[in-house]
Amino acid sequence: MADWSAQQYLKFEDERTRPSRDLLAQIPIADARKVVDIGCGPGNSTELLVRRWPQAEVIGIDTSADMLRQARERLPQQKFIEANISHWAPPEKADVLFANAIFQWVPGHLRQLQRLLGALPSGGVLAVQMPDNLDEPVHVLLREVAKTGPWRQTLADKAGVRDVLPTPGAYYDALGPLCMRIEIWHTIYNHVLENAAAVVEWIKGSGLRPFVDPLEAPERKQYVAEYTTRIAQAYRPQADGKVLLRFPRIFIVAVK
Repeated sequence: MADWSAQQYLKFEDERTRPSRDLLAQIPIADARKVVDIGCGPGNSTELLVRRWPQAEVIGIDTSADMLRQARERLPQQKFIEANISHWAPPEKADVLFANAIFQWVPGHLRQLQRLLGALPSGGVLAVQMPDNLDEPVHVLLREVAKTGPWRQTLADKAGVRDVLPTPGAYYDALGPLCMRIEIWHTIYNHVLENAAAVVEWIKGSGLRPFVDPLEAPERKQYVAEYTTRIAQAYRPQADGKVLLRFPRIFIVAVK
């Protein structure tokens, strides 16, 4: 894929940061010394970690140069590293590994979570949040539009660009034996957006990218137009004209 766009992602900064706040609130460590923000993006989640543990060494890692540029501008005193989580090893004596909305993009992420949790010292915390929304219209329609039109062949393999998440029981069985305590829960957010067009703007910062990045400009425009039409049919306005973007997410907090 082309690089992520921090500017596009931050159009909905408050809504995208809310799960980070909710995840952070459940981490039972008062005085962390070393904290890593895995998939730090533009630094909005990193900023929360710095506020929570101002005396800690907080490191952000990401694969996107544009996201890291934005993060460094936002938090010039913090350390940010370009790294792929699949090949990255956590620093020694890390107290918290925090991962907001990143592992849904990582192939075989369950094994990666086991590896990271196993590398933590006793009492360390792995805290993870992932979108669990592939059955929501916003994603179903991405796949439906991909199967129509002149881009069918180009996008034939894009339906599986994100793995379907395992069940809570699968996470429990995989991570439970490696820790002394594990909490797993779902939250369904209903984000209030201005209109159906705003739903498209939202998804442009994340799930739409793998579908449009391979297309030439004319087909990209045509794909987005068809997708926008279908989104307007699926997300009907409320009484005040706004729409609700239903967004399920899964949360995991494992204490080593």
